[in-house]
Amino acid sequence: MADVLDGKIALVTGASSGLGRAVAEILTGRGAKVFGVARSKDTLHQAMTELAGSDGAGRYSASDVSDSAQCDAAVQACVDAFGGIDILVNVAGSHTIRHTADIADDDWAHDLAVNLNGPFFLSRAALPHLLARGGNIVNVSSIAGLEGQAYSAGYCAAKHGLIGLTRAMAMEFTGKSLRVNAICPGGMMTPQVTGFTFPDGVDFDLIMKVASPRGLMEPEDVAKMVAFLASDDASAIHGAVYSVDNGKMA
Repeated sequence: MADVLDGKIALVTGASSGLGRAVAEILTGRGAKVFGVARSKDTLHQAMTELAGSDGAGRYSASDVSDSAQCDAAVQACVDAFGGIDILVNVAGSHTIRHTADIADDDWAHDLAVNLNGPFFLSRAALPHLLARGGNIVNVSSIAGLEGQAYSAGYCAAKHGLIGLTRAMAMEFTGKSLRVNAICPGGMMTPQVTGFTFPDGVDFDLIMKVASPRGLMEPEDVAKMVAFLASDDASAIHGAVYSVDNGKMA
């Protein structure tokens, strides 16, 4: 298991904390060379140097995934550092609780930009490199991509869209060696979940409908599923959407 990804090159977004960092750690532990992408340069630098020692300084790009030019540059930086890309893991995301009637235009645009545009921009930029190496994409959607969640209109719309993007690309590249899959995590012990703030007047009974009776997962539990889908052990899995949610969708 330790070397199941030996020699593979993986670009992981959101790598500075939470699930993205857990994915970077699991992939590295299984033999991959990981290139991290996140917005905060300081936090990302710390994460990557803790992961790869002094070599970590050349293994990241502080980039905003909502910006297509920065996505293009991040992909090129990974290629420059390692010579190609075998695995793209689109983890970076943003979820803010809002009353739908109070969502401003900029809020809506931000939800789509981070959660949907970013994975598209990175996939588009990485496609030539992934196709050249028979690689794969793992998109991190959410159970919010499979069900409705109160006070999360923008997030749900984007995560549903990410599943659509996954399936559309899977169909388009059925005749190629590229694989494209998605996972839909439930609640995890990550800064995004533990740091939620709630506007006045929300109905907490509605909010708690998304909770698993088994409680929150550890990000490492979800990261292991990402690692499996990214590996050759999953060579027959293409266009799949997996719930990884402690039984919530059951």
